[in-house]
Amino acid sequence: MPSRPLAAILTLGCKLNLADSEEIARGLRAAGFDVVDRPCEADAYVVNTCSVTHVADQKSRRLIRSVRRLSPGAAVAVTGCHPQSAGFDAVRATGADLVVGTRDRDKAEIVAFLLDRQHQGLSPQHSALAGSHPGDPAIRSSEAPAFRHTRAFIKAQEGCNDVCAFCIVPQTRGREESRSIAAVVAEVRTAEEMGVREVVITGTQLGAWGRDLAPALTPHDLISGLLSQTEVSRIRFSSLQPQDITPGLLALWEDPRLMPHFHLALQSGSEDVLRAMRRRYTAAGFAHAAERIRAAVADVAITTDVIAGFPGETEADFEDTLALCRAVGFARLHCFPYSARARTSAARMAGQVPPDVRRERMSHLLGLGDELSLAFRRCSGGRIRPVLWETERELDGAMAWTGHSDNYIPVVMAGEGLRNRITPVRIGAPLGDGVRGEAAGTPL
Repeated sequence: MPSRPLAAILTLGCKLNLADSEEIARGLRAAGFDVVDRPCEADAYVVNTCSVTHVADQKSRRLIRSVRRLSPGAAVAVTGCHPQSAGFDAVRATGADLVVGTRDRDKAEIVAFLLDRQHQGLSPQHSALAGSHPGDPAIRSSEAPAFRHTRAFIKAQEGCNDVCAFCIVPQTRGREESRSIAAVVAEVRTAEEMGVREVVITGTQLGAWGRDLAPALTPHDLISGLLSQTEVSRIRFSSLQPQDITPGLLALWEDPRLMPHFHLALQSGSEDVLRAMRRRYTAAGFAHAAERIRAAVADVAITTDVIAGFPGETEADFEDTLALCRAVGFARLHCFPYSARARTSAARMAGQVPPDVRRERMSHLLGLGDELSLAFRRCSGGRIRPVLWETERELDGAMAWTGHSDNYIPVVMAGEGLRNRITPVRIGAPLGDGVRGEAAGTPL
């Protein structure tokens, strides 16, 4: 009996890309493919790219070329933001057979294209790879999921109407477009049926969800719909901005199914730099939003994004950023050196910060991020948090499990058969970028 064709989906970038890749994986599985999410010899590849920085563009090009070298006879489809910024012809030149954009119709086109290639005779038993992988369980594994078995990324919204000076995403992702509550609920229910315990609701500009619908809705409506129409154990709402944080929205977090973790993109703690960036909030407004969250949600983790060396950023501006980060007490900083992107207004601004200064400021941010993360984890020591267990790893010469607490602390604990279970855990000493855990009760 001929083996099923194997597709490898390789994803760079944000949670939105992860959600798109999982949707493509579901389509390919339904079309008869086995799907993995790591580089290996395969009959087909989907490379889901990123273009948020020049480094992301470089990684995208390298990944496309590498899969072409890995399996010269395979079909290679490329999606994500890189084709939108670099141009489709330039991406084809790196070795892609199909190049598409970022919308739902593009994902359907990928599945149809790869299926058509198989029907044309590029199935495993006829391709140059015949016999190279069908019997190898490490390569032919069907465990790499269309939905990750413990967590699923669900896209609720696509595109961005903002015009931040540094950002190319509105040009790569297009205008804002919200999925209906019914569509998001249906996808969450599908995840539930597959055994997923946690869903991450994501979007390009998630706080804008609903304002393009008729009648216009807000994220409050979406979250309320998910809480009332699904039973999934844990819901994370991926990313918001300070102006999205309202008392009504925070009141929803009284439901324990909503995880106490907020990702608020700061970018800079300087009022002058925020104005130059064309962000829609002030540093003072950001601090107030963080205070609101802490007052409403116990033991909450607040994480953020920060850019080092935006054009015109002075030492005083940078010190304002460091001071605000300390004042908020972030659980984690995601730090990026400013990267000039063609077709953005920031690339044409005066006062471009020299690369060595950007690197130095980036180093300071990374050090502060480590300091704040350690402080948050130490503050959580001794407390009992529910942890969703995800993968096995070795710890002190024995097998242990890794997972995330409700407030997104990585936890490692000895145990057996914990995959996809949620158990109460006493948070212990810091370990790497996470903590050790100790069983503290019956699985939930």
